[in-house]
Amino acid sequence: MNRIDSFERTTDAKVTGARGRMQYRKFGKDGRPVSVLGFGCMRLPTRDGRPQSPDIDEAESIRLIRLAIDRGVNYVDTAYLYHSGSSEIVLGKALEDSCRSRVFLATKSPVWSITKGEDFDAYLGEQLGRLRTDHIDGYLFHGLNRKRWKETVLPLDLLKRAENAVRDGRIGMIGFSFHDAADVFVEIIQGYDGWGFCQIQYNYMDVENQAGTAGLKLAAAKGLGVVIMEPLLGGRLANPPRLVREEFEGFATKRSPADWALRWLWDQPEVSVVLSGMNRESQVEENLRSAEESAPGSFGPAERDLIERVRAIFRGRAAIPCTKCGYCMPCPNGVDIPRNIELYNDGAMYEDLSIPRVIYERILAEKERAAACLQCRTCEEKCPQNIAISESMPIIRAALEGEKSER
Repeated sequence: MNRIDSFERTTDAKVTGARGRMQYRKFGKDGRPVSVLGFGCMRLPTRDGRPQSPDIDEAESIRLIRLAIDRGVNYVDTAYLYHSGSSEIVLGKALEDSCRSRVFLATKSPVWSITKGEDFDAYLGEQLGRLRTDHIDGYLFHGLNRKRWKETVLPLDLLKRAENAVRDGRIGMIGFSFHDAADVFVEIIQGYDGWGFCQIQYNYMDVENQAGTAGLKLAAAKGLGVVIMEPLLGGRLANPPRLVREEFEGFATKRSPADWALRWLWDQPEVSVVLSGMNRESQVEENLRSAEESAPGSFGPAERDLIERVRAIFRGRAAIPCTKCGYCMPCPNGVDIPRNIELYNDGAMYEDLSIPRVIYERILAEKERAAACLQCRTCEEKCPQNIAISESMPIIRAALEGEKSER
C-alpha cells in the first residue's frame, strides 16, 4: 500500500474555521495540500513550567493540537528527542481515532545516535510505536550538517534504508532538517535525487544565515516542499526591542511583531509550511488568524521596506562591527572568532542572551570558545575592520558564560 494515499487530500483550497478559512499550498512535487501553518511539537505546555521538559501537560497539549486540527491545520511535526522523547508519545495520543488520517505527520531520525545501518530501522520502529501509527508521512534526517551527511548518512547508506521504508509503507516521503552553512545545504540538496522535502531555519533576520533565501529558492526550484522552523527566532521576533516595536507601531497597518514575521514568510510562494511551537490557546488563535489572512505576494513595496528598516534596526544594535569575512581565521589556539562575536552580537540585537549562552556551552568545543583566547593579537593583524578582537574576547566570555564566569 502506498501510504501517501492514506493522507486525506483536501480538494478545496481552504477549510472554514471559526473566524476564517485556513490556507493551503501544494507540498512539493507530490502536490498534496498542506496547511500554511504547521503545529510544531518541540515546545508543548509542561506541568513543571520548564521549556521542553519531559513532564508534558498531556491533556492541555492534546487539546491544543486537536483545536488546531479542527481549525484546518493538517501538518504536525515532532522528533525523536523533543521533550526527551515524550513529544512523540503525546502526539501519538492526540492523533488517535480520526485525527491521524486528517494530518501529514512528520518526525525525525536521530542521526547523531546512529552508528550502524540497522539503527535507522530500530529508531524508526520505536517511533512508529510511540506515535501509535503504522506509517509516518514525512521522515526527516534530523539536523543534517556536513559532518552528519559525510560521516553517517552516506557511509552507512541510510538513504537506501529510507527508500526501503518508503517501499514497504513505513515512510511516505524522505526529507531532512538542516543546520549548517549555505554551501553544505547546496551539497546535500544536490547529493540525492529522492528528497521530497526539507526543513530550514528561516525568518526575516536569517535571509543570509544557514540555507537562507537562496537555499529556500533552490529547494523550491527542485520541487521540494519547504518547511520553515524558527519563524520567530525562538520568540525573539515576537518580543523585539523598543525601537523595533515603535517601527511596527508607526506603520499604517497595525499588526503584532509576530504577525508581521509570519506574514513576511507566507508572502513568499516558495514557503510551503511555517511551523509554530504553540503552547497556549492564545498563541494558537493568533497564529491561526495570521495564517487564515495570509497569501503569497501580499506584501507591497511599503511592507517590504518596513521589514528592511526593522532588519536594519536589529543589525544596528550589534555591539561589534564584524562582517564575518573570516580573515581573522584560523586562530592559532583554535578559537572560532566569528562565531563567538556572532553569538555576542545576537544577545545584544535581541536583548536576550539565553540562546547564545546555550549554543556557547553546548555547541562550541572548549577550544573554540572565547575563554580559550590567549590574546596573541594575530587575528587583529588580519582584521579589515580593525576590531580589537583580543580585548573583546574576555567581554564575550563574561557575557556568554554568565554566572559561571562570576564564580
